[in-house]
Amino acid sequence: MSGHSKWATTKHKKAVVDAKRGKLFAKLIKNIEVAARMGGGDPAGNPTLYDAIQKAKKSSVPNDNIDRAVKRGSGAEAGGADYQTIMYEGYGPSGVAMLIECLTDNRNRAAMEVRTAMTRNGGSLADPGSVSFLFNRKGVVLVPIEQDGRTVSEDDVLEAALDAGAEEVNDLGESFEVISEAGDLVGVRTALQAAGVDYDSAEAQFVPDMQVELDQDAAAKVFRLIDVLEDLDDVQNIYANFDVSDEIMAALDA
Repeated sequence: MSGHSKWATTKHKKAVVDAKRGKLFAKLIKNIEVAARMGGGDPAGNPTLYDAIQKAKKSSVPNDNIDRAVKRGSGAEAGGADYQTIMYEGYGPSGVAMLIECLTDNRNRAAMEVRTAMTRNGGSLADPGSVSFLFNRKGVVLVPIEQDGRTVSEDDVLEAALDAGAEEVNDLGESFEVISEAGDLVGVRTALQAAGVDYDSAEAQFVPDMQVELDQDAAAKVFRLIDVLEDLDDVQNIYANFDVSDEIMAALDA
């Protein structure tokens, strides 16, 4: 989920101990299969696969599961599904714009389940193109501030990534969010690695041009909808243009 960055970071931390870890693992494995099918099974020559594997490892997906997913996706082992990427556009509670990215082997099932989740939780689907113009495709790297006993500073991140195409670095409290053009993502990630700076995830995301500020009631409704959507097997990513204050986040986490 990517909408408000602090919420994305919170979700990332909770994912490791989440009761739905099995669902998270399945989605990460699906990402690996698709990346291997699209660009081959060698991570050294397939940056998308490399980043999908790194994200899975950071989320504690067992290496055996990762290896089998690479083999299925690349055709070295039977059993890979023919997944298609579908992007649904819609609005959640309080007019929050949402992009719902699905990876599915059954378009009809995905459409029905997404539509049902939206309409039952205060949202509605919209025509293609009516929401996506509010977002830009960007490269997003999450860098933890505390790394192996040392603290990484914003200057450390900027110094490593600026010449590689980083456009901005946002302090999210426990991590830095490094934003670049989508085409510069691999360069930025590689530059951070070369400087000895670890990262939690590196992927292309849809980043909103502007955000809608939510009060506690509206935020609770939006998060409820996101939880329902994320519980669907076909939903891989959700991008939204909301913002929530630290105080409201704390109240909702209590």
